[in-house]
Parts: sequence; C-alpha cells; structure tokens
Amino acid sequence: MADDYLVRIGKLIRDARQHRGWTQSQLAEALGTSQSAVNRIERGNQNISLEMIARIGEALDSEIVSLGYAGPMHLRVVGGRRLSGSIDVKTSKNACVALLCASLLNKGRTVLRRVARIEEVFRILEVLGSIGVRTRWINEGVDLEIVPPATLDLDAIDADAARRTRSIIMFLGPLLHRMDRFKLPYAGGCDLGTRTVEPHMIALRRFGLDITATEGVYHAEVQRTSPSRPIVLTERGDTVTENALLAAARHDGVTVIRNASSNYMVQDLCFFLEALGVKVEGIGTTTLTVHGVHTIDVDVDYSPSEDPVEAMSLLAAAVVTESELTIRRVPIEFMEIELAVLEEMGLDTDRSAEYAADNGRTRLVDLTVRPSKLEAPIDKIHPMPFPGLNIDNVPFFAAIAAAAQGQTLIHDWVYDNRAIYLTDLNRLGGRLQLLDPHRVLVEGPTRWRAAEMMCPPALRPAVVVLLAMMAAEGTSVLRNVYVINRGYEDLAERLNSVGAQIETFRDI
Repeated sequence: MADDYLVRIGKLIRDARQHRGWTQSQLAEALGTSQSAVNRIERGNQNISLEMIARIGEALDSEIVSLGYAGPMHLRVVGGRRLSGSIDVKTSKNACVALLCASLLNKGRTVLRRVARIEEVFRILEVLGSIGVRTRWINEGVDLEIVPPATLDLDAIDADAARRTRSIIMFLGPLLHRMDRFKLPYAGGCDLGTRTVEPHMIALRRFGLDITATEGVYHAEVQRTSPSRPIVLTERGDTVTENALLAAARHDGVTVIRNASSNYMVQDLCFFLEALGVKVEGIGTTTLTVHGVHTIDVDVDYSPSEDPVEAMSLLAAAVVTESELTIRRVPIEFMEIELAVLEEMGLDTDRSAEYAADNGRTRLVDLTVRPSKLEAPIDKIHPMPFPGLNIDNVPFFAAIAAAAQGQTLIHDWVYDNRAIYLTDLNRLGGRLQLLDPHRVLVEGPTRWRAAEMMCPPALRPAVVVLLAMMAAEGTSVLRNVYVINRGYEDLAERLNSVGAQIETFRDI
C-alpha cells in the first residue's frame, strides 16, 4: 500500500512539473538535490517526507497533497461511448455574472432565475458578500436573491475572490455612481495572455472616472460628468460594452454608445436594465442609446437566457463522439453562423420551431445533431464580433475539425495564448500544427487515444480536451478541472445523463 501511495505521489509531482514546463534537472536545482533523486521520486521508488512534498509543491506552485481539506478535482473519462437522448442548455454564465454586477445599480431586491451554480458566479457572490451585499439561493437553490446595503464596504472586499475573476472589472460602472473614491483588485480569470483594460478606462473616463493602477489594485476617483458626445468604444468587446451600459444606466441623461457589442450577454443586460426602468434603444445593434435614471430602487425579477457557448460545447460533444443528440433550449440567434459553417462541412441537423426564452425576448430552438461525414471547410475558421462566429466558440472547431476529412486553419486572433492551448489535443492523438500564437492547422480525421494530462488554464480549451477524451477509446484522466467548473454547472454529471462515463475524484 505504501508503494502504491509513493507511485501516486510521484505521478502527481511529474504532472505538476510538466505542467510548469520544467525538466527534472530544473526541479532538482530548485530543491537542492540531484536529477536522479527527482527521477526516483517521480517513479515512486524513493521514500518522501511531508516536508519534501511541501517543498516540491512550493517550488512548482502546485498543491501535491491536501491536508485537512479537499484537494483539486480531477476527471476520469472512459471514452469511446456514444451519447443519446436530450440535454438542456443552462443559463448563460457571462450574462449571469454581468447581471450580478448590475444588481449593484439597484437599491431594491433583485431576483435572478435559474442562475448557473458555477465557480465564476460563486467568486462574484463572495465579493458581493464581503462588501455587505446580502445574497441567498431561494426556491431550492435554483434562483438567487440579491439585496444591497445602504452603504457598500469596499475596504472589506475579498481580494482573493476578486482576483480569480475578470468579471470584477464590471464593478467599475455601477460603483462610480455610489462612491467618490474606491479601490478594486486587478481583474483575473483565464490565462489568455495580455488583455488590456484600457478600453474600459477610455469609456468610463467620459463619466468622470479616473483610474490609477499600483501594486495589484485599481485606485478610482470620481468627478462625475456628462458625456458631451457619443462614446465610441475603441474595442467592440462584451465587457467594455457592459461597463459602459452600467455607467450610463444611472447617468441622469441620454448616453449614446457606438461600436457596441450586440452579443448575447449584452442583450440580456439591456433587457435587465429595461426591467430596472432604464430605456435602451438599439438593442441588438452596434449603437445603443441609454436613457439613464438618477436613482433605481425597484424589486425586480429577471430570467437570463440560455448560453450559446454551452450549446456549442454540447453540439461538439455529439460531433466528436459520433452521436445523435438533441440539445434543447438553444439560443439560435447566437448560433446561426456556427451552424451554417457546420452544415457546409456536412453536419446533419434538425431544429424545432422557434420559441421564446423565459426573458420573453431571446429566440430558442431544440437542435438534433446526427453522426455525419464531415469535410474540412474551404475557408479558415475565425471569430468576429456578433453576428459573426462567436469568439468563445472557436476552440470547439478544433475538436470538430479534427473529426473532419482534410485540413482546417483556425485563426484565433483575439487571444494571445488560446491557440497554443489547443495543441494539447496532440497528446490525445490530434494532429495540430501551431503556425504562430494565433493560428493552428488541424489535420483530420483523428484517431483519438486516451491520455492523462493537466487541464489547460483556459476554460474553452479545457472543455475541448475533455470532449476529445470522451471520443478516445480507453480511460483518460484530466487533472485539476477548476477552470471548467468556472464556466459549467455539473458538466460531467449532465454528460453522463446522455451516455458519457465521467467520474470526478480527488487525490490523496
């Protein structure tokens, strides 16, 4: 039994070292020992003390053994299984976090229906709770109630939780109406390379917000003013548009926002603002006209719509496992380009008549995907602002292209690192060639094979790896899946409900 534990610990150390990109010699140097000793440890052939385990964990910035609390969650995937039946799409992660930030605009009680119970939401709730906002799950944990205090306590903010989510940056828009001076920790989230916050600063400066950044903290001072002309966003980004909307909502006047994103989460935020009494013209276009109100004090009940990126994830799961699967409650307006591309590749689908989401505005369909012989697309796969192919859906085309005959060029121009993470599919039998940090060439079809590997630190590439494991014959292990839990609620359990075999487990 002791030998078995040594082997398991050795594998954990090896995986953590490889995930850090270190050689055995580099780890040995950090520990002040020899490369041969590290080799024996990783093979389970050397006794190892808790002190040494702690030193290794510190050197690799990785928890090797958890004492007194649960360690990281992992997934064990038995692949090669066909999916069948039907599965519902959950509410939008990105809409839910935007609405949680938007609840700071309201002095009254906000109820959000069917909020995704995911790590990204939990981090925002931790931050809200730390500054005095009362939140609780109601209706058997399905819905969320938010009641703000008369005065927010920004000095007590949970900085650790704030730094684990990029969504914290959307506190700026609401807070500039509530406080003359405040501090926020730097935004965190996925490791996707440099993502400048300057477009947010440019937009919010028009409302009198001045930001200086020092030692991991944004220092904000507000000298409220009215935008004298339309705000032109320098980036048609989702969160920068949402921040501008949040600032405009309580600006007592009319604000015009140009080059605005019209993506799904932005539309949901606009619908929510209308429920708060803010008039928004141009929803679904790149020019938004916001008729703000000085004070918002209403009890509001709102249902965010379904998540098109989760719908794409489930569609990709059906494609790579060669399954027939019905995906219910698909927000079709935000999937039409993706489906058009896939149908050109040869994907066989059926869709139901359209029906309204619970917000009364978003159009939904039930989509059935069938096993298909796919051909690589003639044109490259690349994202564009809505109504183009969704930026977050691009990684799923890597797995789909790997199932198609021929070569597919994927150009992920938005993020610095995400295309690099897609090459993790090569460890599962994929044939992906990285041309530069933004472009990857995918050769298909692929004979997937099982593997054990660390989860990529970016949400969508992590799910893509999981889907490939579902397609691979044999048993795979995906370690430390916190990043998946950031964006998906009970994904393993839900995939199991339609025929997958995925087990969650933790180490020692």
